[in-house]
Amino acid sequence: MNRLVVLGGLPGTGKTTLAREVSRRHGAFYLRIDTIEQSIRAWIPGDMGPAGYAVAMALARENLSGGQTVVVDAVNPVVECREAWREIAAKTAVPLLEIEVVCSDAAEHRRRVETRRSDIEGLVPPTWDEVVGRYYVPWSEPHWIIDTAVMSAGEAVQAIGARMTE
Repeated sequence: MNRLVVLGGLPGTGKTTLAREVSRRHGAFYLRIDTIEQSIRAWIPGDMGPAGYAVAMALARENLSGGQTVVVDAVNPVVECREAWREIAAKTAVPLLEIEVVCSDAAEHRRRVETRRSDIEGLVPPTWDEVVGRYYVPWSEPHWIIDTAVMSAGEAVQAIGARMTE
């Protein structure tokens, strides 16, 4: 059965690592907001607003409607983003797995942010100050939290896979 798996959370928590591996193991369509936004920026410089999310959501709808499982890798910093993913799952009649990826160890989170290298041409990763100063509305909606400070990437991917088959 196809489904929509949305991983959100601040930069440096491990979303990309988990989303890529879950997508690979389950043959899912992988949507990474950073890739979409940087591709748009390369052609249209400046503030893009919600354009990257709009493109990702359109691609998610199309692939879910075609029977594909979709794994989304995005910060999802505001309630409106999270509501939009829920609406897409409802309209395409697929189960939704919402996961907030966190790193509860601030020193480890900072180390990850400060040592990251971008794998997207032209994308400069945020600094630690930018990450902690980012506008991010805490999740009040029902969701699952994965803490990468206490769970290895392998354990998290395995746990996500188990939830995807429930």
